[in-house]
Amino acid sequence: MGRSWPATHFYRSSFALSSVFSVTAPAPVSIMSPPRILLCGDVFGRLNQLYKRVVSVNKSAGPFDALLCVGQFFPDSTDQLDEFMDYVEGRSVIPLSTYFIGDYGVGAAKVLLASSKDSANQGFKMDGLKICGNLHWLKGSGKFTLHGLSVAYLSGRRSLDGLPFGTYTQDDVDVLRAIAEEPGVIDLFLSNEWPTEVTNRVPTSDIPPGVSDLSGSDATVSELAVEIKPRYHIAGTKGVFFAREPYSNVDAVHVTRFLGLASVGNKEKQKFIHAVSPIPSSTMSAAEISMKPPNTTLSPYTLTERKAEASDSAKRSSNSVSESQYWRYEVSQKRQKYGTSDNNKLCFKFTSSGSCPRGEKCNFHHDIDAREQSQRGVCFDFLNKGKCERGPDCNFKHSFQNEFDSHSGKRRSGNAGTNRSKECWFCLSSPNIESHLIVSVGENFYCALAKGPLVPDHILVIPVEHFPNTLSLGPDYETEINRLQNCLGKYFKSQGKEVVFFEWVSKRSTHANLQAVPIPTSRAHVVQNIFDMAAEKLGFKFVISKCSSRLA
Repeated sequence: MGRSWPATHFYRSSFALSSVFSVTAPAPVSIMSPPRILLCGDVFGRLNQLYKRVVSVNKSAGPFDALLCVGQFFPDSTDQLDEFMDYVEGRSVIPLSTYFIGDYGVGAAKVLLASSKDSANQGFKMDGLKICGNLHWLKGSGKFTLHGLSVAYLSGRRSLDGLPFGTYTQDDVDVLRAIAEEPGVIDLFLSNEWPTEVTNRVPTSDIPPGVSDLSGSDATVSELAVEIKPRYHIAGTKGVFFAREPYSNVDAVHVTRFLGLASVGNKEKQKFIHAVSPIPSSTMSAAEISMKPPNTTLSPYTLTERKAEASDSAKRSSNSVSESQYWRYEVSQKRQKYGTSDNNKLCFKFTSSGSCPRGEKCNFHHDIDAREQSQRGVCFDFLNKGKCERGPDCNFKHSFQNEFDSHSGKRRSGNAGTNRSKECWFCLSSPNIESHLIVSVGENFYCALAKGPLVPDHILVIPVEHFPNTLSLGPDYETEINRLQNCLGKYFKSQGKEVVFFEWVSKRSTHANLQAVPIPTSRAHVVQNIFDMAAEKLGFKFVISKCSSRLA
């Protein structure tokens, strides 16, 4: 076999997104006041003007607990850069704990890169990476608790350019989809861009000029708003203030309030700072959280869905199906096979991991067929919606895969090997490989830093050729991988650490990657117990099998 540790799998999201809750009786509202939060639109680096206003509001209506900023936080031109850096470098004081998601603008790359390299910001930091005193960058996407409030966020904007800062990735979106399926209510959802169609069901006279322009809007944000169902959704980018009437959510008793905020120092003097003081949903009774104001509308997004369904229905009633609509039939037929309809969206957590903590109470569909397709590398958006907006820039497959195509050991005809290497993230010949993460390249293996490391110095040992796992490799490969494991073990020992190796091994594995994760030497003696407890919690047990002399 060639491995002295159990071959199993772990999902990073299981550890990154799970929380341990201690249940205590909530304090009466009359005793514990709800948190007071300030919300702000695009700052554009105008921190002097922003914090002058914050100090003024804090004196007249405070004290406030935190400031949340949406839209572009960094300067729009070099003229504001000196003022901005005065705060970052500590020459000016930030008077209130500030969190931002608009990680783009002049000077953003330099400031954020320095913050990312700071040892204090390593590991999972869903509650923000510290830039300087009282300033925190909410990177990527995630959920954290702020003074009792559950806050979810999507940092950056949608882009196909793959820039290191200022854009979100499909992984960021998928994290929020998984969060949406967890129990509990999200109090605040922060996005830079507005959700498209949010003005549906709003009287035309109440819609600010220019809002109908799609610039500064994002359809993905709309989809996330539907799935997350936050009590408050706050966005910037449009440059106008807009407080939408509350709208009801599908499959949820509470309403959502959308707030669009103007930019700091805007010439029209529109509102760029707004105060809220919501009671945390975790302390509210069912009656309190289900209260609907008299001006509540239906969801703006269900109107869009009905229009789309009517359009699809008309197209499907025709005997001739255009090529551009073929995916709709294919997806529809696949789901009808399992007794579902086009209205049922797939559960991301079940599709990606094979399990969902909500079980039968989940509002989304647990489709075994979709799960198998996901394991074969098919794009979740393609499975869920029948299309993927990223098109050729997506790293996943946009067609259904049978088991032979995805996992057969037989060589396929034509240029199948070439196509596979283009699709695979780990093949050195792939145009999508993140070459800047590669540490070294040997004869049969190369080492690379993990793109989403569990801890600093998380290393992947990857075969150069497209093999599904390292267990089935021959003696020549064994010699080299043993040498690499011993070298990594010595390196981490010099750092006062031990190393844990693990690998996903299954019949559906694609390109092998052996994970090397350093742990403190002081914790090495309990690591097996920790793994056993985690396995028991997830419903399986490790089995120890004696293999070769490879480092364990």
